[in-house]
Parts: sequence; C-alpha cells; structure tokens
Amino acid sequence: KLPTMKMLLSLIALVSAALLANAAPPTCYSRVLSLSKEITESFKELQTSKSVDLCVETLPRLYLDIHNYCVLARLREFVAYPRCDTVLEVSELKEKARSLYTIMISYCRRDLVFLTDDCNALENPIPSPTE
Repeated sequence: KLPTMKMLLSLIALVSAALLANAAPPTCYSRVLSLSKEITESFKELQTSKSVDLCVETLPRLYLDIHNYCVLARLREFVAYPRCDTVLEVSELKEKARSLYTIMISYCRRDLVFLTDDCNALENPIPSPTE
C-alpha cells in the first residue's frame, strides 16, 4: 500500500508542477516571440489564400526573426506599405505588425538581444527542422 501512495503523491506533484509551469505570466520575450510567429504564419496564409486581392502579391516579405536587428526595419516597411489598405486581412496584419514593433521598441527594449543584423537572412530564411 505504501508504494501505491508514493506513486499517487508523485503523480499529484508532477501534475501540480505542470499546471504551475503553464500558469506563469508571459515574459516580454515570450510575447514578442509568439506574436512574431503568429504574424509570420498569418502572412503565409494570406499569400496562399485564393480569396484575397492581387495586391497581396506585391507586399514586402514578412518573415520575422526577432533575434535579427533588421526585423525592426522590416516591420516599419511593412506597416508603411501604401497598398492593400482596403483588404481587411492586410489591415489586420499591419495592425499586428505595428503592435509588435511598439512592444519591441518600447516595452521590451532592454529585454531583447539581437544576435545578428543580417538583413538578407530575412529575405531568404533558413527553414527550421520542424517546417
């Protein structure tokens, strides 16, 4: 009976630890990382969607690597792009990009570390092993 009780207590401790780990508040870095991934995925979906305007094909590329200093210029360029403002999906994407830029330069300015400033890497990203 004692080994069963130990196993049950161990299981409860493990489940509690997992719940606490998921309950941790997001850090500035984790928020920027998740928002950049969300924007990149939305952009990919927008590019492959058949129902959007032809102007979407002319949008600047929007692969975001928050560890690359050039991402700030890429976000500014995308938000300022004058075309496609009548396409709802593009307007929503520009708003998310504007939010990410604001978070990066204002709220997370001291928390982010840029590992590179290779602007070409944002043009020709190397796919991760999970893609």
